[in-house]
Amino acid sequence: MANLTPDSIALTDRDGTVFEVPVRLSTRARRMSLRVDPSRGGAELVIPPGLDLDHAERFAQSNIGWLRTRLAKLPARVAFEAGAEIPILGIPHVLRHRPDQRGGVWKVEDPDGSLELHVAGEAAFLARRVADHLKAEARRHIAPRARTYATQLERKPGRITMRDTRSRWGSCSSRGDLSFSWRLVLAPEAVLDYVVAHEAAHLVEMNHSARFWRVVEHLMPDYERHRRWLKRHGGRLHGYG
Repeated sequence: MANLTPDSIALTDRDGTVFEVPVRLSTRARRMSLRVDPSRGGAELVIPPGLDLDHAERFAQSNIGWLRTRLAKLPARVAFEAGAEIPILGIPHVLRHRPDQRGGVWKVEDPDGSLELHVAGEAAFLARRVADHLKAEARRHIAPRARTYATQLERKPGRITMRDTRSRWGSCSSRGDLSFSWRLVLAPEAVLDYVVAHEAAHLVEMNHSARFWRVVEHLMPDYERHRRWLKRHGGRLHGYG
């Protein structure tokens, strides 16, 4: 049987495999739900206030077969460590630790054309330095594109920021501030470009009406295939780091 704690539930499959599932109380939830979120790399049981926890336990346990199948389909997580392969603008780069060097992070192309990302300093700081480098690269590629698209639409964006959002790839505030997930720098360049065009279009239409999509199409006529890529593969980008 499952063992319930205030913030998690442990589910035991028939073969003895135990799945630790966080439990989240939500005032917005009308009913309980068991979810698998690729961006978090795991499951979550959402329950509304006042729900009997024994009921939640039985519900989750009855869906363990579904849970196991969905978890098995999640992409493997890739830590930022020496030897790991990560995409930058969709192109694989192998991380190499260079403790004897200085200079932070730099790219090296091997004679065979393969790419490496060399990281100087102590091993304890390698993951943070890689993440910082990717955030800087995201800003370097995204900010100029956002301003270019805004100019094409005769608009001027406000602040342009990079974040690690999980529920959306970008956003546009009513003041024209644009925010993007730095993880877009891991996607193919055209996909990153689509998201920037999408958010720039919100400077004209703060909705997802037919008019909005016409603005996106004006900026990027082939946006649909890049949108499909993001829906199909975007969850993988949250598995890095």
